[in-house]
Amino acid sequence: MLSCLMPPLATRCVAPLHLAATLVATFALPAALHADQVTVFAAASMTNALAAIEAGFEAETGHDLAISLAGSSALARQIQQGAPADVFISANPGWMDTLEEEGLLAEATRRDLVTNAIVLVQHGQEAAPMEIDSLPEALGEDRLAMALVDAVPAGIYGKASLESLGLWDSLAPHVAQADNVRAALALVALGEAPFGIVYATDAAAEERVSVVATFPEESHPPIVYPVAMLAEHDTEAARAFMTYLDGDTARAALEAEGFVIATQD
Repeated sequence: MLSCLMPPLATRCVAPLHLAATLVATFALPAALHADQVTVFAAASMTNALAAIEAGFEAETGHDLAISLAGSSALARQIQQGAPADVFISANPGWMDTLEEEGLLAEATRRDLVTNAIVLVQHGQEAAPMEIDSLPEALGEDRLAMALVDAVPAGIYGKASLESLGLWDSLAPHVAQADNVRAALALVALGEAPFGIVYATDAAAEERVSVVATFPEESHPPIVYPVAMLAEHDTEAARAFMTYLDGDTARAALEAEGFVIATQD
């Protein structure tokens, strides 16, 4: 408590040293004491990039970042069911379109963040490059690992490419579908499937696989990752995160993982 000293000509209150320090801290509160949590739902392929972004964002702003990673389809459905996400990063525009049509995005916050590519990977560090057309023969009766081909963006893009190249009908019976692209990558890394179709960024993050071919851009829709804040979650902390994504540090983290920064119209 404060102790008051009463000199003859003036009245002043002097606090004990430990309390004085507390008072100084109270009136000079750093931003961290006003920290809020930002909950980000993001495509599993953003795992490594967001790990780097998380550390930088928290250090710079004092806010906490909680990241939930999964297939874009699963995350979008959770948002539809009321999951308390502040920001959503989807691996394709389709699921973001769905949320926007349902009025679940904060107005005028949606934009394209990055682009990506899909590649054919093979188990092992020194697999030789190959022509995609030779995949059915190389695969034989083994399994081709892919993310869910009718729901998860990486699987959707992969299926579209195989259809475009005339390979889907022969390969479809051999596809081992995984819940998300990182799970598909793990099947190849562990040798449970000799080949898989994943994003270029995922392949770069896994030393136990080799990229043996890149799918032509014209064989699938453009691979674009949109980002947006969710309706009713337009907070100062969420806006700080959206702003941080545009900064040099976040862009460097994204580019380091192989993403290409999307150009804005």
